[in-house]
Amino acid sequence: MDDIETLKRRAGEAAAGLVRSGTVVGLGTGSTARYVIAAIGRALADGTLTDVSGVPTSAACERMAREAGIPLVELGAAGVDIAIDGADEIDPALEAIKGLGGAMTREKIVAAAARRFVLVADATKRVERLGERAPVPVEVLRFGWRRTAAALASLGCTPRLRGGEAAPALTDNGHPVLDCAVPAGFDAAAFAAAVDTLPGVVGTGLFLGLARTAFIAGDGDVVRLERGGAAS
Repeated sequence: MDDIETLKRRAGEAAAGLVRSGTVVGLGTGSTARYVIAAIGRALADGTLTDVSGVPTSAACERMAREAGIPLVELGAAGVDIAIDGADEIDPALEAIKGLGGAMTREKIVAAAARRFVLVADATKRVERLGERAPVPVEVLRFGWRRTAAALASLGCTPRLRGGEAAPALTDNGHPVLDCAVPAGFDAAAFAAAVDTLPGVVGTGLFLGLARTAFIAGDGDVVRLERGGAAS
């Protein structure tokens, strides 16, 4: 099988082919999304694309986009034409877990504001059910985070403070993240709905009902999946 970085690059470049001139693009964060950014930058440089601007979802993404020569704008009321982002897990219905890079709240804001949201990943990210391998990240306020963790645990998951108490990892928003291991057979939609009601929760890494398309690179090819449709 091709190495993982090659797969990520191929998936990212395939998805970047959906970008059209004169559009605003939501730029994702992470090891696969960076290949999307690089591909858009090259297309702008060689004239294949013109008048494209990007909305970054993290400080790291913003730096990469500037280096790639992509003009940047803030997310406005009109949203974005297309957003392309990586995923930590993708199930057959194109539901996803994101956020192991810590940018899930901003990524979800941009994804929800997009007329088309596209996921990119290598084949190792495909799962039959969410939570098989990746925890569900939950961004929380620092104030009372232990109480928030206890409330999450009452929903049946096992939360762990990312980075540990001595040096907790913080998002670009300045918040800690609780990585929640979930039991086999958990109901992602019910869990997301319950978590969203908890005081202290900023957002979760469950991206449900958002993605229309996914490009997943495996050995020898890139599969394009459409929500409710066949692979191509």
